Amino acid sequence: MATWTFDPSHLQVEFSAKHLGMMTVRGHFAEVNATGQLYPDHPEKSNVEVTINTASIRTHNDKRDNDLRSSNFLQVDKFPTIHFKSTKIEQKSAEKGTMTGDLTIKGVTHPVTLNVVKYGEFNDPMMGHRIGYAAETKLNRKDFGMTFEMMLDGKFVVSNEVLVQIEGELLEVEAKEPARTTA
Repeated sequence: MATWTFDPSHLQVEFSAKHLGMMTVRGHFAEVNATGQLYPDHPEKSNVEVTINTASIRTHNDKRDNDLRSSNFLQVDKFPTIHFKSTKIEQKSAEKGTMTGDLTIKGVTHPVTLNVVKYGEFNDPMMGHRIGYAAETKLNRKDFGMTFEMMLDGKFVVSNEVLVQIEGELLEVEAKEPARTTA
């Protein structure tokens, strides 16, 4: 049986929301840690746990990033992490499935289901045996205590619906031979 791990340099957690109902604002979290027991051939046996540093939010606009770190949204001084722990993984076809789990943002936990797609598999002596995945879900930010509701000209400054997109690669880790002892 192979052991698989997340490749931290090939793991992205991105989000997008509408600004004034017109423009899509995109961002990501620069510091993400994912662990779990991974069984690509039997995903239903797998489990995943993800911790995100909330202060690592980036949208290419320092003023907006600081607002997103404030009490209006993530309140990073009080809630330094976002946490996800899978509770059920179901394979729907060879390339698609769902992952359900508990998502905690600002101390509020709700179940969420992500649609998962297997992008492909790659085996190279230099880069190792890898499998690429993507996952996507939509959240209502108000469900997680982000109730900021400023309006301009009858339009919400920030939409309630947030699209979350995750991409990552699993890397097969070679099992180490147990040390032999001699008597």
